[in-house]
Amino acid sequence: MGRWEPNARGRLEQAAMELYGERGYEQTTVTEIAARAGLTERTFFRHYADKREVLFGGSALLQELLVDTLAEAPATAAPIDAVAAALRAAAAVFDERREQSQRRQKVVSANAELRERELVKLASLSAALAESLRTRGVSEPAASLAGDAGIAVFRVAFEGWIEGADDRPMGAYIEEALDGLKAMMAGGGA
Repeated sequence: MGRWEPNARGRLEQAAMELYGERGYEQTTVTEIAARAGLTERTFFRHYADKREVLFGGSALLQELLVDTLAEAPATAAPIDAVAAALRAAAAVFDERREQSQRRQKVVSANAELRERELVKLASLSAALAESLRTRGVSEPAASLAGDAGIAVFRVAFEGWIEGADDRPMGAYIEEALDGLKAMMAGGGA
C-alpha cells in the first residue's frame, strides 16, 4: 500500500493486531507496525502515542458514547438505569467489532502491563460515568457506586461475550450481568 492511501489509522491498527498475534506484543516494534501498514514511523506517531495505544485508542470514543447516552436518559431514571442505557448503547457498537475485540483481548490478557492499562482505562470510564451522574444531580456516594457498578457489569458482560461460544450479542450479556447485579442487591443469587 502506498503512503497516500486513506485510513492510515485503520491500517496501523490492523497491522499491529496481525503482528501482535504473530509475534506477540512485546516482540513487536513500532517500526514493524508502520512497515506492515505501508506507512512511516512518523505517521504511526501522528495517530498513536505508543504501541499500547493501538489497543486502547478507542477508549475515548467509548467514554464519549457512554457519557452522551447517560446524559440522554430520562431525568426520572434511577442512576443504575441511566448507566444501563449507556451500557446497552456501547454493546451495540461492540457487536460490530466482535472479531477485533476477541483478538485485542487475547493480546491484552497475555501481557501484565496491558492488563494494568486496561484497569486504568476502566477506572477512567467509571469516573466519567460518576461525573455524568453528578451532573444529573445524583449525590455521592450513589454516583460513584452506580459508575463502579456499571463498569463491573460491563467487564463481566464483555468477558462473557468474548469467551462465549454462541453468537449472542453483547447486549444479552449486559442484560444477564444487570439481572445478576439486581438479584444480588435484592439479597438473592449466591
